[in-house]
Amino acid sequence: MLGPVILAASRSDKMRRFVSAAPGTKQVVSRFIAGETVEQVIPIVKETVAKGLEVTLDVVGEDITTRDQAYAARDAYMELIEHLEDLGLGAKAEMSVKLSMFGQSLEGGHELALANIRPVVEAAASIGTTVTLDAEDHTTLDSMFAIHEELRKDYPQTGCVIQAYLFRTEDDARRLAAAGCRVRLVKGAYKEPATVAYQSKAEIDKAYVRILKILMEGEGYPMIGSHDPRLIAVTQELARRAGRKLDEYEFQMLYGIRSDEHVRLAAEGHRMRVYTAYGTDWYGYFMRRLAEKPANLLFFVRSMITKG
Repeated sequence: MLGPVILAASRSDKMRRFVSAAPGTKQVVSRFIAGETVEQVIPIVKETVAKGLEVTLDVVGEDITTRDQAYAARDAYMELIEHLEDLGLGAKAEMSVKLSMFGQSLEGGHELALANIRPVVEAAASIGTTVTLDAEDHTTLDSMFAIHEELRKDYPQTGCVIQAYLFRTEDDARRLAAAGCRVRLVKGAYKEPATVAYQSKAEIDKAYVRILKILMEGEGYPMIGSHDPRLIAVTQELARRAGRKLDEYEFQMLYGIRSDEHVRLAAEGHRMRVYTAYGTDWYGYFMRRLAEKPANLLFFVRSMITKG
């Protein structure tokens, strides 16, 4: 029951100020956020790749209110691409973007977000990598999928994310699987009403498996965003039944969570990609990580008490 409360807090400026000032925050945030600048995150990318893993990089900060902030977000990703190119890391590092950060929620936001994301996708392709469009709350998805479809005309490797807890996602999965594109499946980390989303963990897990089966039997490239041991095992079985080779799908897990499992899966021959976030505007991302798993919240509270 704590999850919805924490998700509500993720939109509260008062809670943002409180959490940011809490004595133990920096210690806990560093568990999930790889750094504040691209210079800080690049050594972590190099270390991750050296372990036989791959990464997807997310510059956090989707809560923007001006066009200048949207342009700054675009420029932050362009700077990241320059660093990846200089180090020859393009083949091992893709990028994840939230279109809200590129201006999607502003006036004329659909066109603005498309105009901002296109040069990032183009630059990523030029160094041998790609971009995945993250899913946000359900009101943004029609725009996200339309932008995804438009980008794939020139850059078919562009990926997108679908969320198992939404009722619409099975239909989205069928369409995307038939299109042969890269699709990351996650459970979902936004507070959604019962009119559009499953509310119980059991229902969400069942939906996840149904959607995963659609993706595995389709023509696309499934990316499994989960830390759940049971869902990892289900993925391996469904991939076997579908006749997929180990390089025809991949696992994705968050930086700082189940790191030993990252290495174990890679050692078994699986493609394992670590979702690595960085940046100064970490609050919304951090709160969603707390909401996803009570143990993360307990870790945060203990750190506050210890430092207090």
